[in-house]
Amino acid sequence: MFDIFSLKDFTFPKDFFWGSGYAGHQVEGNNIHSQRWQMEVDGNWNEKSGMACNSYELYKKDIELVTSLGHQAFRTSVEWSRIEPHEGEFNQEAIEHYVNLFRELKEKGVKVFATLVHVSYPTWFHNMGGFSKMENLAYFERYVDYIVPKIAPYVDYWNVINEHNLWGDIDGKLNSVRFHARGYHVIKKYSKAPVSTAHALVFCQPYRAHDKWDKFMAENFDMCNNEFFFHAVRTGELVFPFRDVIYDKELKDCVDYWSINTYVRRIADCRNSRGIGKKYDTAVMNMIDIDFYLKEFNPECIIHNLSRLTDKPVIITENGCSCNDDRFRIVWLCEYLKALEEAIKMGVDVKGYLYWSLLDNYEWSSFLPRFGMVDCDFKTFERTPKPSAYFYKEIIENNGFSQKILRKYLKELPTLEYKGE
Repeated sequence: MFDIFSLKDFTFPKDFFWGSGYAGHQVEGNNIHSQRWQMEVDGNWNEKSGMACNSYELYKKDIELVTSLGHQAFRTSVEWSRIEPHEGEFNQEAIEHYVNLFRELKEKGVKVFATLVHVSYPTWFHNMGGFSKMENLAYFERYVDYIVPKIAPYVDYWNVINEHNLWGDIDGKLNSVRFHARGYHVIKKYSKAPVSTAHALVFCQPYRAHDKWDKFMAENFDMCNNEFFFHAVRTGELVFPFRDVIYDKELKDCVDYWSINTYVRRIADCRNSRGIGKKYDTAVMNMIDIDFYLKEFNPECIIHNLSRLTDKPVIITENGCSCNDDRFRIVWLCEYLKALEEAIKMGVDVKGYLYWSLLDNYEWSSFLPRFGMVDCDFKTFERTPKPSAYFYKEIIENNGFSQKILRKYLKELPTLEYKGE
């Protein structure tokens, strides 16, 4: 961490907007027709999503939180597995649910970000090969063509897919770019709102800064997880190591803005069979009670990440801190927002920032990681805003940071309790 009490006050552009988000499977509960639910059952996971935050029933409470905390934008997903639980069968009740959700957000004056696939999708689609088979594009296109016109009147920004670039299945990763492009063009039939796909932009640096092998591994990671997507959008050419190139005219300019999810860096170590190095011991902070990928502060990754994206507007659609002590979240916001302000001064056209996430929720395999500005009791589903929620509210009201705001919520830098041997 850095000494945030030394930060000078800073502000954001006049038209900058602020908000938060979450994803359907992580909060709604009982998403029983999704492949993620099936994975939880088949894998006999210790922690299953179950009722999650019960947001499918309690979405109005979440909207109340969004508005009372001053958020100007909110991102959430439509769960395809609810819309089309069985192949070719569409659930009218689920459709009405999402229409009502987006309509109420819109009526409250909140900018709506709709994601069409956020990690989870129908089990039947998964069993057919999912995104790994290009012949399944027709099923995806049918879904997009079905749901988009129903929610389009209420959507201000679209995300077709979330974090496809981190998928381990290379066929699925590459195909998803073309799925995205088709989704982009279908959406454009019904909506003038900007369209993108949320890209997990992970800054990768060599474990040994000047070692040519580690530098090669870092560059390879960047090409295979970041640049392949940016290049496809900019040129229409889908390039990937040891694969024949694909030219697809639908790819070129198939995003209207760069939707960026950014958290921390990845260390590249060519002397490790996986190519992934360990975090530097000097940077590690175990802020929750399990080993978790997000255990360091590295705000400069935002500057490194965004300085390459000056050709289109940028929106931060995810950025957040997982911690048990909410004071770390306040420190995180100070540091990462300062880095974001520096990227803007460098010429990146950043339009808005969405903190991840509104609620503590199900982090795909566990309830232990706590990203939320709002605590959720997973038994009673009571929602309780944390101090960071009110700190963020004042950041929004002032469109920037000041020491006056900070010192109202934080008197000293937090530390991790020493638990002995």
